[in-house]
Amino acid sequence: MSAGPPVEPVRDPGLQPERTRLAWRRTTLSGAVAAVLAMKTALHGSLSVAGIVACALCCGLWLAFLALAHRRIHALSASPEPTPLAPRHAAAMVLFTMALAVCGAALVL
Repeated sequence: MSAGPPVEPVRDPGLQPERTRLAWRRTTLSGAVAAVLAMKTALHGSLSVAGIVACALCCGLWLAFLALAHRRIHALSASPEPTPLAPRHAAAMVLFTMALAVCGAALVL
């Protein structure tokens, strides 16, 4: 008996893509909360140029993070076998997150 070519099993993603999409949505929500709290801290009390600049920077960082996250959520829903996250997008997400954390820490101190 000769064996034919090996049959590749059909990929069964299960709920993994849905969990990943939900994780991205949860991350954008927590980023929104952090940005709002940073803006509240920046604009609390007397207004200063530094506070307004920090507030604008927090908003810009959060919007950039939201745009990249939305792009990834869309890519995950577009096909049954989504493409891997590009290294430059992953690096951008890490940088946006770190910059938002630094802005928040600067506002608290």
